[in-house]
Amino acid sequence: MSAAHKITIVGGGTAGWLVAAVLARYLGRLGQITLIESDEIGTVGVGEATIPQLQILHRALGIDEDAFLAFCNGTYKLGIEFVGWGDTDSRYIHAFGEIGRPLGLVPFHHFWLRANRLAGARPLDAYSLNAVAAYAGKFQRGAPQGGGGLGGLGHAFHFDATRYALFLRQYAEARGVRRIEGKIVNAELDGESGAVTRLALANGDKVDGDLYIDCSGFVGLLIEGALKTGYVDWSHWLPCDRAVAVQCASAPDLTPFTRSTARAGGWQWRIPLQTRIGNGHVYCSAFTSDAEATDTLLANLDGEALGTPRPLRFTTGHRAKFWNRNVIALGLAAGFMEPLESTSIHLVQSGVERLLKFLPGSDIRAVDVDAFNAQTLFEYEAVRDFLVLHYKVNRRPEPFWQACAAMPVPDSLAAKIALFEANGRLTRFNEELFAEVGWLQVMVGQGLKPQGYHPLADQPDDTELREFCDLLAGAAARQVAAMPDHAAFIARHCPAKV
Repeated sequence: MSAAHKITIVGGGTAGWLVAAVLARYLGRLGQITLIESDEIGTVGVGEATIPQLQILHRALGIDEDAFLAFCNGTYKLGIEFVGWGDTDSRYIHAFGEIGRPLGLVPFHHFWLRANRLAGARPLDAYSLNAVAAYAGKFQRGAPQGGGGLGGLGHAFHFDATRYALFLRQYAEARGVRRIEGKIVNAELDGESGAVTRLALANGDKVDGDLYIDCSGFVGLLIEGALKTGYVDWSHWLPCDRAVAVQCASAPDLTPFTRSTARAGGWQWRIPLQTRIGNGHVYCSAFTSDAEATDTLLANLDGEALGTPRPLRFTTGHRAKFWNRNVIALGLAAGFMEPLESTSIHLVQSGVERLLKFLPGSDIRAVDVDAFNAQTLFEYEAVRDFLVLHYKVNRRPEPFWQACAAMPVPDSLAAKIALFEANGRLTRFNEELFAEVGWLQVMVGQGLKPQGYHPLADQPDDTELREFCDLLAGAAARQVAAMPDHAAFIARHCPAKV
């Protein structure tokens, strides 16, 4: 990329400023980065929970974790608790990190499946250091005490998305990103290639660029508004199409996990920050009215609502092309999958990493565009399957949930379910986001019971198997007992500055 090559980002918020920060860090003098945003246009801002991969981005950017959490009112996240997703009384946690430890080539869960038949196993989460710590309200960084070979905690974050966007903006602007305040009223296209040549602002100014990054949210100002790329609708697999969100006062306990609670026509999120709790109700409008959804949300808060509930409408799916001509869509402009497993910010992160991988020179090559689009589609489809799993594998009585249980699912997901139901086997293809341990926790947590297990799990005798399981559960309990309280850890290292 030559020094004269210009990259123009359309839209701010978390997506726009995350992209700007990464490009500023890695392009340096090789790119002129401009971001256009309008204070008149709000951001969705529901992405307050993340997955552990965000740590990789922060390390790459040189971001201090304590400073980031203090600025963004943040807390630690050890996993997501799912309440009522199997049947109405079920409860399980999709915790980060590993569960137990393998013996030889055989994953731990095969030994756990065998131990269950002997009535010699605790619940699956007893063998997860993250799960035990989450329910005990504990947290620490670094290697735990007590041995047992379970390693340390895998953690992510909860934070104020508006503050995070500001944090990234300060980072990006300090490294040369130019921000233009303005509302885009027209995108001019090249008559021959159809590429975007310049953007017209409401004040009459024109902004040009060589490569445009569309972070304009659901509207897709360039990828759809200008280029008419098209949209692939996944609502037949992920039927929730609306949400209502509100903040509320904090609860006495600062829990180090996100909670997702199934409701009659959807589910409710709970994201604890240092000074408030973020809440939202995601629902299907064919089964629940807007008024019912709002009433359900307000009736299930930990404290007083801080403001008026804010409605959102969406269609799950993705653009027919993520990179079209000289426009790359990231964030909500690229597609939307509900925040059930906190993937929204990660998809921006992985998208800008992929952009750097396929960064064009003086000319955009079709082979690079095709490879970018294929890899992005694979990632979206893999995340989609994991989310659809939660809906498909349920035993709730309400019409919405019965419809989800009865729906046909993608062949790729059906194959994963069948493989697990047969002998507890789990497979991960290529670079799909969620590892086997994530699939395991959702499948077991929602009641899938394999008919068998790996034959090599029969190698220990019954006594050895019980001792092995007891050793791992005991190690997790000892390590967590030695950890500090989550709230105390935050108060010591990263108390909020807001």
